[in-house]
Amino acid sequence: MLDFIYYPVSAILWFWHTAFGALLGPDSGFAWALAVVFLVFTVRIFLLRIVIEQLRTARQIRELQPRIKALRKTYAGDRMRQAIEMRKLQKDHGFNPWMGYLPILVQAPVFLGLYHVLRSFNRTGTGWGQLGMSPEANAATPNYVFSATGVQSFLTARLFGAPISAAITTPDSMLASFASFGGVPTTGAIAAVAIPLMLIAGLATHFNARASLAGQNPGAVQDSRVAMMKQVMLWVLPLGVLAGGSFLAIAILLYLVSNSVWTYGQQHIISVRTNREKALPATSAVDRRAATAPRPGARPVNSEKPAGGRKRRGKTR
Repeated sequence: MLDFIYYPVSAILWFWHTAFGALLGPDSGFAWALAVVFLVFTVRIFLLRIVIEQLRTARQIRELQPRIKALRKTYAGDRMRQAIEMRKLQKDHGFNPWMGYLPILVQAPVFLGLYHVLRSFNRTGTGWGQLGMSPEANAATPNYVFSATGVQSFLTARLFGAPISAAITTPDSMLASFASFGGVPTTGAIAAVAIPLMLIAGLATHFNARASLAGQNPGAVQDSRVAMMKQVMLWVLPLGVLAGGSFLAIAILLYLVSNSVWTYGQQHIISVRTNREKALPATSAVDRRAATAPRPGARPVNSEKPAGGRKRRGKTR
C-alpha cells in the first residue's frame, strides 16, 4: 500500500550502503550506519528549497504580526469576519501558512518508510505487523530493493557489537535470528549503543527547539498558537525521544541524531547570515552619517545660491 514510499527509501539506503560498503566492506556496521546517516542528508538536501520557502513564511509572519493583531482586535467579536479578513491579508501578501509545516509533512513519510524498511530486515517477530518468519526464511527473502544477500549482510553487521536493526526492547525470539549472522547479541550490548544515541537525540531535539524559538519575534512567541505549540514541543518531543528510544532500533536512533545535527547546522548557518544581513544596513547608515557630518571647527557650507546670481565684489575707495 505504501510501496511508493518504501521502495525509494530502500533505494537511497541501498545506494549509500553500496558506496560505503565498497570502502569498509558490505558487512561493516559502520557502512550501514553511514548509509542511514547519508540517507538523512540526501532527504534534507532535497528539502532545502522547501526550507527556504519556510523561512520566507516565518519572515512574513513577523512582518504581518502587527496587522494580524489589529485584525484580531478590530473583529474580536466576529470570528467569521476575522477569518475572512485574515485570509484576505494572507492572499494579498502571497502568504501560505502551510509552508511552515511542509518540511515536517515531507519528512514524516521518510521516517515511517525507513522504520518499515529497517524492520523488514528481520521479520521473525510475531507481534503486530510482523510476519513470523523463521530465521532461515527471513534470511532468504529480499527486502524491497535489497536482495537476500543484502538482508544477510544487514543481519551480520554490528555497530560496537550491536545489530543496528535491534532495539533495547527487542524480544529474545527475534534476537535469536542473528545466531547464524555474527551470533546472538545481548540486551546489554544493544543498550550500550542505544542509550548514548537516545541522550544525544533528546538533547539535540531540545536545543534545536530553543534555537528555533530564539529566532522568533518575542511578540509572536507570546501570541501565536504555532509558537505556543513550539514551546510545548520544547520539552515534550525530547522527553518522547528519551521515553520511546528503547523501542526504536539503533538505525532509527541514528536517523534522529543525524537529522538533528543537520537541523542544528542549518539553523546556525541561517542565524549567522541573518545577523550579518541585519548588521550591514546599520553599519552603512552609521558610515553615511559619519561621512556627511561636519568636521569640528569647519565652516558650514551653504549650498543655496543667491536669488540674483553670483554677487560681484567691488573695490572700496
